[in-house]
Amino acid sequence: MTDGVEPALGIVTVPRPLPLAAPDGTGRTAAHTVTVPAPAGGVATPDLCHRPDPEDLFPLRWERTGDQLFHVPVRWPAAHRLFTPGPDGCQDPMLVSETTRQATMMLAHAAYGVPVGDQFLMWGLGHRIVVPDFTVEAASGTIDVTVSCSQVELRARRLVGMRVDLDFRSRGRLLATSFGILSVTSARVYRRLRGDRPAAPGTVPPPPSALPPHQVGRRASRDVVLAPAGDHPGWRLRVDTAHPTYFARANDHVPGMVLIEAARQAACVLAPGHRFHAALMRASFQRYCELTEPCWILAEHETSGDEGAVVRVQGLQNGEPVFTVTLGEAAGERG
Repeated sequence: MTDGVEPALGIVTVPRPLPLAAPDGTGRTAAHTVTVPAPAGGVATPDLCHRPDPEDLFPLRWERTGDQLFHVPVRWPAAHRLFTPGPDGCQDPMLVSETTRQATMMLAHAAYGVPVGDQFLMWGLGHRIVVPDFTVEAASGTIDVTVSCSQVELRARRLVGMRVDLDFRSRGRLLATSFGILSVTSARVYRRLRGDRPAAPGTVPPPPSALPPHQVGRRASRDVVLAPAGDHPGWRLRVDTAHPTYFARANDHVPGMVLIEAARQAACVLAPGHRFHAALMRASFQRYCELTEPCWILAEHETSGDEGAVVRVQGLQNGEPVFTVTLGEAAGERG
């Protein structure tokens, strides 16, 4: 049994779900209605949240409040080595997406029984800040998060995919919303899919020289994930597998949060004064970003009827799209 999880206290009826899109564009066969053990709650741990350093761990615990509904109190820092407040006192909006990632994996392990060691593939992730004053004062300390799981797909009583939608509240006030779409594969299948791709830091080329930190909204060169692209348009993704937060765990590909950070930094390069508050973020991932091949980052301004002025960022590797991120600065309404 996973650490921090109490014995099952009931069952959950999982309805026939909507199929998720597979990487090749095919749909999965929808699962039949099943019942699974329903732990009532537990404590957040580094293993469950995939964050070995407690400084990077934001969820505190979880509690089941409905069949597919959970309450997850989290603690957001007033200052963090990576998720740093802006000079105007605004909290880092990327805390929302990072907390979404951690809470989703925690619930997949603890509430749905995914073994620690299985692999998560996040196909979509996004957030929207819904208040104009997303400041450190308003958005730090204990935040109450409601997590609603849908499109839950099981095979042989194992979770293989779901969608999550989250609300973030402080003292009852809605601060932000987010979503995530993920699939799960067993460690055995993942090893067969990925083969002997490098996971050890010594097998990955050293990172190229970073852009100046102030151009990408950072204070330290170590946190910069963009490098000059030479003759290529845009920038080259800078991969530093020794970074304590970006690569807190050994990995055989570039984590999605590093790709999202690259998009945010690209938006900062284009922004006046190199300051960009990502109140809106929506990411989709098409394939793994390999550690040993260069990934090129392209960004451009666009205008969307629903979202206003946005920055659209794309990552390309070997000429193929790896991810697309849309970023906007305007706080929006729920949904």
